[in-house]
Amino acid sequence: PETIHFAEPLALDCGRTLPHYDLVVETYGKLNADRSNAVLICHALSGDHHAAGYHSLDDRKPGWWDSTIGPGKPIDTNRFFVVSLNNLGGCKGSTGPNTINPENGQFYGPDFPIVTVRDWVNSQYRLMRRLGIERWAAVIGGSLGGMQVMQWSISYPDALAHAVVIAAAPRLSAQNIGFNEVARQAILSDPDFHEGRYYQYGVVPRRGLMLARMLGHITYLSDDAMRAKFGRELRSGKLNFGFDVEFQVESYLRYQGTSFVDRFDANTYLLMTKALDYFDPAGECDDDLARAFEPAKAKFLVISFTTDWRFSPERSREIVRALLAARKTVSYVEVESSHGHDAFLIPIPYYHETLRAYLNNVALEVNT
Repeated sequence: PETIHFAEPLALDCGRTLPHYDLVVETYGKLNADRSNAVLICHALSGDHHAAGYHSLDDRKPGWWDSTIGPGKPIDTNRFFVVSLNNLGGCKGSTGPNTINPENGQFYGPDFPIVTVRDWVNSQYRLMRRLGIERWAAVIGGSLGGMQVMQWSISYPDALAHAVVIAAAPRLSAQNIGFNEVARQAILSDPDFHEGRYYQYGVVPRRGLMLARMLGHITYLSDDAMRAKFGRELRSGKLNFGFDVEFQVESYLRYQGTSFVDRFDANTYLLMTKALDYFDPAGECDDDLARAFEPAKAKFLVISFTTDWRFSPERSREIVRALLAARKTVSYVEVESSHGHDAFLIPIPYYHETLRAYLNNVALEVNT
């Protein structure tokens, strides 16, 4: 990974300005002579720049989308120059709550401004220019990453040829905002949160962040997947009539929660949920999503998964209907999967074949 410093100020949607900032970036593959084979990967809530492979001694496991990015994989690094970054407000080295505020020499903590999907895309555009790339062959993302892809197509229509939107929604439902609010309250009510200044106290709001992740994880899985994986299995084979872990699903969720706390920052989690809540391109166009997409010039591939109830196929079809109404070129695929929202991270054969075929055509358009 490489840390790229941006000295010019970035005005944010919230009205504040970041005087300067860093973005941590990882790249895979080679940029071709005419710089036309670059692909941008946008990460979801808990993602970061480390999308594929092993790149440092600290990497205990490969990147979060390693099944999809690499030589001969659907996002083929033999053909594409793939760029992945940790977004602003993240906790893996890019400027965010757990980095130092140059104004006072303290951690930003809760003083870090709320950032939006549009702010991220604006910072990603500057990254693109810094890398000497005129236009992305494709911008690709799942979940919150898919929202960034949509924003790219609206904010910088000439800067991408293809937009690949996976397991996303044009805006959050009330239910989804509700899930995010419960997660935030779990963090905010942890006594170790200290109004976001826990770094100074040498503590972490472990319980709150763990609960937020446990809740989130339930929403990323489907009922079918949980039934198949755990059913009502007990850890010890018998009931112990207490409040310790008894069911396998409880054990799994606690493990997911505790391991997440060791690799993620609570202030970043709060920021990411707000970026999700605020994303609403149609809201700026009298609730007309087709009108919001009018500036777009990219060709779209939209992918959904049958048992994803966090961002259901119907939400992807909303995107597709709006794109068609705005007379854009769009392909839509609904993938049969029992894995719920997390399916976008899993190498499901039909999903990967679709992505591979589409990106194969993208590769043929550029000088690979």
